[in-house]
Amino acid sequence: MPKHANSRLTRTHKLSVAGVAAAGAAALAFSVVPGNAADHGKTQATAVEYAQPTAFSAVGTAGRTQQSTIAKQADSSAAKGKAEAAAKKAAAKQAAAKKAAAEKAAAEKAAKAKAAAAAKAKAAKAHAAKAAASRSAVRTAIPAAAPKPAVKPVVKRVVKTYPDNLDGWIRESLDVMAKKGIPGSYNGIYRNIIRESSGNPMAINLWDINAQNGIPSKGLLQVIDPTFRTYHVSGTSWNIYNPVSNITAACNYAAAKYGSMDNVNSAY
Repeated sequence: MPKHANSRLTRTHKLSVAGVAAAGAAALAFSVVPGNAADHGKTQATAVEYAQPTAFSAVGTAGRTQQSTIAKQADSSAAKGKAEAAAKKAAAKQAAAKKAAAEKAAAEKAAKAKAAAAAKAKAAKAHAAKAAASRSAVRTAIPAAAPKPAVKPVVKRVVKTYPDNLDGWIRESLDVMAKKGIPGSYNGIYRNIIRESSGNPMAINLWDINAQNGIPSKGLLQVIDPTFRTYHVSGTSWNIYNPVSNITAACNYAAAKYGSMDNVNSAY
C-alpha cells in the first residue's frame, strides 16, 4: 500500500480492519486452552466465554485508537490542504491587487503626463496668441509715415512805399480809395489841394465862417472836424492833419455830396 494510504481510507474500510483484528484475537484465545477431548469443548467454551470479552475489548480499543489516529491524520491532511488552498487564494488575491494597483498607478501617471502635455500645449498656444496680438498692436500703434505737405510757394508781400511829399500822399490816398471804392483822380485831388492849402498839410483857416463858429478848416483839403469824423476811412489815421487821412476823408465826403472830388472846383 502506498505511503499515507491510511489517510485515504473510508469509514467502511476502517470498520473492516477492526473486524479482522477482532477475529484474530478470538482465534488466539481458543488455541491456548489445554485438556482432553471431552473436556476440550467445555474448556474451550469456558475459555471463549471468559476470553471473548477481553479479546474483543482489546480489539475494539486498538481499532478505536487506530481509527482516531487515521481520523486525526485525515483531518490534519484536510486542514493542511485547506490552508494551502487558502494561502494560494490569498497569494493570488494579493498578486491581483498588486497588479491592479500597478495598472492604476500607470494609468494615473499616463493621465498626469497627458494633462501636463495638454496644459503645456495650451500655454504655448496662449503665448503664441499673445505674441501675435502684441505684434498686431505694435503694427497698429506705429502709424504710416504722413505724407509730406506740399511746399507752398513763398509769396513775398511787397510793401509799397510812397515818398513823403505831396505826390506820395496823393498816390497813397488813391490806393486806399481804390480799395474802398471811392472815386477820384490824381489831377482832381491835386487841383483842389493847391487851391485850398497850397500843399501845406498843417494849413488852418482862422477867418472864415467855420472859424467863427469854432470849427476851423484844417489840412490839405481844409476839412472841418465834424466832416472828418463822419467821413473818416478805416485803415487811415484819426489825425486830421495826417495828409493821407485828410485827403481820403475829403474825397469820401466829395463823392457823397458831389459824386467825386473831380467835380469840385471851389469851396465845398
